[in-house]
Amino acid sequence: MDKKEEFFNHITEGYKTKGDFIVFGSAMLDGETVKDAFVKVPLKTINRHGLISGATGTGKTKSLQVMAENLSEKGVPVLLMDIKGDLSGLAQPSPGHAKIDERHAAIGLPFESKKFPVELLTISEQNGVRLRATVSEFGPVLLSRILDLTDTQSGIVSIIFKYCDDHKLPLLDLKDFKKVLQYATAEGKEEIQKEYGLISTSSTGAILRKIVEIDQQGGDLFFGERSFEVQDLVRIDENGKGIISILRLTDIQDKPKLFSTFMLQLLAEIYSTFPEQGDSGRPELVIFIDEAHLIFNEASKALLSQIESIVKLIRSKGIGLFFVTQNPNDVPEAVLSQLGLKLQHALRAFTAKDRKAIKLAAENYPDSEYYDVDEVLTQLGIGEALISVLNEKGIPTPLACTMMRAPMSRMDVLTDAEIKQQIDSSRLFFKYSENIDRESAYEILNEKIEKIIENEQKEENNKEEKKVTSTRKSTRMNPVLKVVTSATFIRGVLGILKRVL
Repeated sequence: MDKKEEFFNHITEGYKTKGDFIVFGSAMLDGETVKDAFVKVPLKTINRHGLISGATGTGKTKSLQVMAENLSEKGVPVLLMDIKGDLSGLAQPSPGHAKIDERHAAIGLPFESKKFPVELLTISEQNGVRLRATVSEFGPVLLSRILDLTDTQSGIVSIIFKYCDDHKLPLLDLKDFKKVLQYATAEGKEEIQKEYGLISTSSTGAILRKIVEIDQQGGDLFFGERSFEVQDLVRIDENGKGIISILRLTDIQDKPKLFSTFMLQLLAEIYSTFPEQGDSGRPELVIFIDEAHLIFNEASKALLSQIESIVKLIRSKGIGLFFVTQNPNDVPEAVLSQLGLKLQHALRAFTAKDRKAIKLAAENYPDSEYYDVDEVLTQLGIGEALISVLNEKGIPTPLACTMMRAPMSRMDVLTDAEIKQQIDSSRLFFKYSENIDRESAYEILNEKIEKIIENEQKEENNKEEKKVTSTRKSTRMNPVLKVVTSATFIRGVLGILKRVL
């Protein structure tokens, strides 16, 4: 048995699966594609999460696209966080190309051109189904972690939520929360202090500044009603394909705080809403977070802790999380250790720091008698990747340098006209396009403050009236004195005196 045949058996045996699966492509040996040596991932293990990484231009986005297409084909809904804006092409079929045909002939897979059911979402000014959440839905713990508050400040946030719950004050948007904070240190200070204890004005000032920071990054668009229902992410179309929801984030690359705020709230809502799945053999929803370093670079320790907890727990709900980034080192070790699928495109070694990063990246993969991982990582071509997944028993598969299959959909963005057509045909767009601003803490407290001011004004007026009345009383002559000092009385007294004299 020659080396190539031995390698073929090594791959086909290592990637054997009885259940449903997705084919990434075919394994490569010594720079050549080994036809029909398919590299596969069982659907059963996709909720064990994953990492797609590699230098710019090496094919990360196309690998993400391939995964999203094949999951949709298998009836699994997908959520893509599209920061670069190059994933909307999933809604249109690939025009095809001779190089694509050549690639698929080498892999041993026929190429099909297809489009997929797509829903365009937004949390900013871009067109799409608007995603919102209320402040109440965040809760005091998650909101405090997102704002990176101290223990004292977090305690105040908890008091604010408790006060609002006790007094039926809905916390819907940021203006509601700011109004309650201001009320707690002004008109309502005595009331809140009596019920819940003293609240420091310096602490509430610090919290307000953090709220303003989120507000300036577009939080006013995200917080509010109507709240997005996470069940709308797990829809299947009439042909049995999972709907691919694409969250358009191209205009918030410089607003990482808003991005991480949204992502954490979404994951927390999914975790609290979705039932325990058990061993169903397929994921309920797969989420791809592109440019994941934007989350981790800006995250506080508390926020990182929250992410780590969610990554560990959410897989029991049948949710798969995939982080897409340039270097595996962008992802904290505690999170990286939870990722069962690793798909690594080429890394470039331009500096000593780059070479060190490549050595660290190589340590994330199992040893292989067929590859020198350090070397392969720098020699991968565009559309080639080093892959290791978990098999159905949860055991890492053999390392495979893989020629990736091409996307079936368009590898380019939709035109403005196509985006408009996509949104116009959306059933969710009209459901969430209405901006509801019902009576909440802001309006209720404003009314309460007006009454307080009105009562204070009445009290002030009453005091003034009492003063005037008191002054009048003090200047009114005593009746006895009035008689004694009257002209008649004086004349009578003087007449008596004269007679006596």
